[in-house]
Amino acid sequence: MSNGAPATVDLQELGVSRKKVSPLVLTLLSVFFGLVIGGIVLAVAGYDPFKAYWVILVGTFSRPKYIAYTVIYATPLIITGLSFAFANKTGLFNIGAEGQFIIGAIAAAVLGYYLHLPPVLHVLACLLVGMVAAAVWGGLAGYLKARFGVHEVISTIMLNWIALYLNNYVVSVIKTAEHLTNPTTPMIRSSARIELFAVWKDSAAGQAWRGVHPFWDDILRTPFNLGIVFALVFAVVVWFILNRTTLGYELRAVGYNRFAAEYGGINVKRSMFFSMAIGGALAGAAGVCHVLGWTRYIAELAASEGYGFDGLACALIGSSNPFGCILGGLLFGTLKYGGSKIQNELGAPTEIINIVIGMIVFFVAMPKLMSLLINQFRRGENHVR
Repeated sequence: MSNGAPATVDLQELGVSRKKVSPLVLTLLSVFFGLVIGGIVLAVAGYDPFKAYWVILVGTFSRPKYIAYTVIYATPLIITGLSFAFANKTGLFNIGAEGQFIIGAIAAAVLGYYLHLPPVLHVLACLLVGMVAAAVWGGLAGYLKARFGVHEVISTIMLNWIALYLNNYVVSVIKTAEHLTNPTTPMIRSSARIELFAVWKDSAAGQAWRGVHPFWDDILRTPFNLGIVFALVFAVVVWFILNRTTLGYELRAVGYNRFAAEYGGINVKRSMFFSMAIGGALAGAAGVCHVLGWTRYIAELAASEGYGFDGLACALIGSSNPFGCILGGLLFGTLKYGGSKIQNELGAPTEIINIVIGMIVFFVAMPKLMSLLINQFRRGENHVR
């Protein structure tokens, strides 16, 4: 240093890497560490972790039927993940996807049974009403945030519980009105089902065709449905809204800095409401698809089923990217469906899978730590060279 010139520091000499770590790399490492810790828990409990993970792989990919069930499990997680991701991109934490999912499911179950419409129109009516009802449910949290400053986490948690007990009330009323013995609503009508070839596959012609097409017969043994198609469409729509529309620009601007957005002329309060309403509509669509495509009714709930909370985790590991939510949902669908088989095969508790999922989310939630580990590894490589 001379003539009072400022010193220059070589970051590489200090062992500091200026390279940014890709979100994909962070996610893959988080998944890896989650699987490693899950394996350690299995080993401590006295089970072979390699055999357990092999059971999950075989139980997921060895038959068309298993793959179909994995997609069925993943579908509601993808759509509720999109719900959280949309709000998260706009600076809001929509933890209320669980309650919005329930509202959509209620609408689907009620309209699916009581409404009389042709097949396609019946499905569209259930989907539209379910999404609107859930949008109102989510928009209520957005309104409370914009108008009174009520934090969306608090309001959506309360709304989740209200939705759960509303579900049980609706089931109780319908059960009494229809003189049912089980604590469920009646099965939806066939015109409202989105299960692929739901009626035809059990007909004489369908049975004959399935007999000579074993691959498709294996898939048709499951309630494989159009829900995954809706999920993919919603992912594209969410991406388009956020990245190619004025509304999406305004919502993202509020997410980056609400004060700067307000200074730039954006109506921040309106953006909050629309963000939560659209997120609610997506979670409601997940509930609709779940009922129309799989369960075909709703039942009394002792506790939340967790689709909204698992969707939140899918969005986190997908970096709140619409297409990342698809991959996150498929990963969790694989773990949940394939993981359910380790109890029968090994006697290992299925709660291990929840530990794995929890650890994956744990590492994803610490991007700075993961980046530090990666940069330390890079510096180690540089020193070796």
